[in-house]
Amino acid sequence: MSEPKIISLTKEDVQWLPALRVLLSQLSERPHPIDEALLTDMLASGASRLYLLCSGEEALGMLTLSSYPLLTGRKWWIEDVVVKSECRGRGYGRRLIAHARAAVAEAGGGSLLLTSRPSRVAANELYKSEGFVQRNTNVYKLEVAAPEK
Repeated sequence: MSEPKIISLTKEDVQWLPALRVLLSQLSERPHPIDEALLTDMLASGASRLYLLCSGEEALGMLTLSSYPLLTGRKWWIEDVVVKSECRGRGYGRRLIAHARAAVAEAGGGSLLLTSRPSRVAANELYKSEGFVQRNTNVYKLEVAAPEK
């Protein structure tokens, strides 16, 4: 296997869609039915960057970095961090986080945030070792359905 590299996907990179589906299936048990339209829409929005750690044609891990400006400063969110189960423990998650940090710094900085389920023990330890500090806050979620057409 060649040395893995991190690439930033563009809306033209739909050939990675099957690999992204595999990675997302290892992130959570809940299905994430992504298709070409969703992927291209996300990548064309300008609000999110999708970084893929790959070795040749094999996707080993991914990370999504999203941002938006607020009156209190620019916020950056790390989402959907996952490394293929058979590739964990090799420092790939750390490389993805470092890449995201560098991208935020290069873009002018701001608050870099993420959430992680407590059951993801290794991931939580990684984030703490990278300097992330657990906030004392409540996270709320509300699913809002689109109106029926």
